[in-house]
Amino acid sequence: MKTEQIIKEAEQVLLHTYNRYPIVLDHGEGMYLYDTDGKEYLDFAAGIAVCALGYGNKEYEGALTEQIGRLLHTSNYYYSEPVMEAGKKFIKASGMDRVFFTNSGTEAIEGAVKSAKKYAYTRDGHAGFEIVAMEQSFHGRSIGALSVTGNAHYREAFEPLMDGVRFARFNDYDSVAAQVNEKTCAILLEPIQGEGGIYPADPEFLRKVRALCDEKDILLIFDEIQCGMGRTGSMFAWQHYGVKPDILTSAKALGCGVPIGAFALTERVAEKSLAPGDHGTTYGGNPFVCKAAAKVFDLFESMKILDNVAETGAYLTRVLDEMAASYEFVKARRGVGLMQGLEFTVPVGDLICKCQEQGLLLINAGTNILRMVPPLIAEKKHVDRMAEILKNSFKILL
Repeated sequence: MKTEQIIKEAEQVLLHTYNRYPIVLDHGEGMYLYDTDGKEYLDFAAGIAVCALGYGNKEYEGALTEQIGRLLHTSNYYYSEPVMEAGKKFIKASGMDRVFFTNSGTEAIEGAVKSAKKYAYTRDGHAGFEIVAMEQSFHGRSIGALSVTGNAHYREAFEPLMDGVRFARFNDYDSVAAQVNEKTCAILLEPIQGEGGIYPADPEFLRKVRALCDEKDILLIFDEIQCGMGRTGSMFAWQHYGVKPDILTSAKALGCGVPIGAFALTERVAEKSLAPGDHGTTYGGNPFVCKAAAKVFDLFESMKILDNVAETGAYLTRVLDEMAASYEFVKARRGVGLMQGLEFTVPVGDLICKCQEQGLLLINAGTNILRMVPPLIAEKKHVDRMAEILKNSFKILL
């Protein structure tokens, strides 16, 4: 079927919640994607930080194929070997103690918020507890996740949302402390804000928030759905900063393309939090998605993904810093490892389209921020090619 016909028929049946680019992707190999016309694209978006292993990894695909031939789904009334394997590997990599597998990052946030509220309920014997979240944050699009997302644009059409959420300024400890009261049960933040503009947390800010939580028995929740799973050069961003949360959320690269998320608790929190009957999921943690996640952890180790992120991430940082210093319309570079952003003085929509014309896929994070979250197998040669296409595309801004 021709590209134009696929797009036309898709627009007739899909709910219009996305302004899609006029590209029909067909297959991928390594760092590259190919559309139905055979055009090649260097991918610096990775399905929004999902496809950490790139495309066409035979070991990953083989593991999924094997599991398809064995068992896809059982429900959580029963155990399976893949969920045990994925759980053990997640706990080892994350440094947490107990994990619950979900279908998505949004559901992981829902579980994290419920865990915090149940912990406070068990401790104090009553409900009515509040969450402090950050301005500019993004945590998902369900009603609960929207309630803790610090961008009014996402929330306003769906209000009233969940009560008891207060917003503080990211990287401003005094702002956070001012929102805390006797009802506060958790502080929720992204160690590196993604959708909000690629803003890394200041290390001292995280240390102070951790100390505040310890002082008042408030749970610290880190949303590592985008910044976790190796993207900073550490398996999880909290390890990069050395500030451990009480609850951690993950998704995206956890499954490298299959729909899986997770929230994890320390043992101290788990003992007083969700109990049988408090939470559940039909599909979450089924044998198929857990086989994928377990294999992802294996491949991260055998392929030395963290070492590659450290090397390529440092090189990408230097290249982008040079761009920021060389072009007046580039205001700043922000980011860590292979989670980077360039802030422009103008909107980046036309620039993204120009890059697509030349075979480069990039995405935005807000109106004027170019986001780069490539597969974690990216090498210096891919950074060089990206920079070449991006600079050529700058012509439309001159």
